[in-house]
Amino acid sequence: MINGFHHATFITCNLTRARDFYECVLGLYPDSSRPNMSFDGVWYDIAPRQQIHLMLLPNPEEGVVRPAHGGRDRHVALSVSSLMTLIQKLEQAGISYSLSQSGRRALFCRDPDENALEFIEDVA
Repeated sequence: MINGFHHATFITCNLTRARDFYECVLGLYPDSSRPNMSFDGVWYDIAPRQQIHLMLLPNPEEGVVRPAHGGRDRHVALSVSSLMTLIQKLEQAGISYSLSQSGRRALFCRDPDENALEFIEDVA
C-alpha cells in the first residue's frame, strides 16, 4: 500500500537559524513552489518527489529533554554519498554528532531545534 516517502516536516522556532543549517551545512536548496500558508516555512527537495519541510511554529515539546544519541529518539534517516564530507561540514559548523552504535557507516546529529537526523552513507 505505501509506495514511497514524500516528505518529513520539522518545526522550527527560528527559520533563519534552521535555514543556515539545512542550506549552508547540508547543502539543500529551497523549493520555490511552496505555496503561501498561514505560517512561514521552506521546502527542500532531497530527491525526486521527496522533501524536507520546515514550519515556523511554536515548538509543542519545548522543554522536553531529548536522548543524547539521536538513534534513541524519533528521527529521519537520509542517505549521503560521503559520510566523511558530511563529518567535515558538521565539524566546521561546530555541530556535534555521534556515529551509529551498530557499526554501520552512519551518524546522528540534531538540527538547531533538536530534531534528530540520521545520515547513512550510500555505497551503491
